[in-house]
Amino acid sequence: MLSPTMKKQIPNFLTSMNLFCGCIAVVMVFRNHLEFTAYLILLAAFFDLLDGMVARLVGSNSEFGKQIDSLADVVSFGLVPGAVMFKLLQMSSLPELVPNATLRTFVQFVPFIITIFSALRLAKFNLDTRQTSSFIGLPTPANTLLVVSLPLILIQLPGKFDGLILNPVFLLLVSVFLSYMLISEIPLFSLKFKSLDLKTNMFQYILIALAIVLITIFSFAAIPMVIILYVLLSIIKNKLA
Repeated sequence: MLSPTMKKQIPNFLTSMNLFCGCIAVVMVFRNHLEFTAYLILLAAFFDLLDGMVARLVGSNSEFGKQIDSLADVVSFGLVPGAVMFKLLQMSSLPELVPNATLRTFVQFVPFIITIFSALRLAKFNLDTRQTSSFIGLPTPANTLLVVSLPLILIQLPGKFDGLILNPVFLLLVSVFLSYMLISEIPLFSLKFKSLDLKTNMFQYILIALAIVLITIFSFAAIPMVIILYVLLSIIKNKLA
């Protein structure tokens, strides 16, 4: 039997596993194993979801846990998506878009604005009392899942979307757009269930059901669709509230 003190450390252990997965994911990016990066981020997102659930179960909603959770998220859901977009930009036809080598040296690092805005988003979340039961702006895990789905689509659906995903203009615009979405004032519902009540969680259940259908049909190509659907359903929910 674990003592009450040890039980309250379980969420911090799960958060540490999130961070550990994020660290390995970064290494995988720069070793050109983007598929492993995506799987590690899926695992990190699982630990990120689990640590909050376990914290509520064991009554360990400490300020320390809140801070270490954000620090872990900066790596797994901040550094990793920036690194993935950086790597994709290196794989793209950037030299054709920016022939000047000196200018290209600076342009290739633009995707790391995702990392900067992820850190800003996490700091904002910690201080914003409006985000206790829902989100304002795109959550960093959702943003990261969208980003890591891009190399998975390249790998598992070769030739179908290469022209789009490896287009440097597309990658740069997506980096800027996602950075904006992270700190936007768009209210989005949370997927962390406080109860299983159908009426209370109707939009969450709709999203999950549609996500299962889309992933079954389109595999990893469905992930960007699911994130877009998440934003649209949140907007509809807010309009109906």
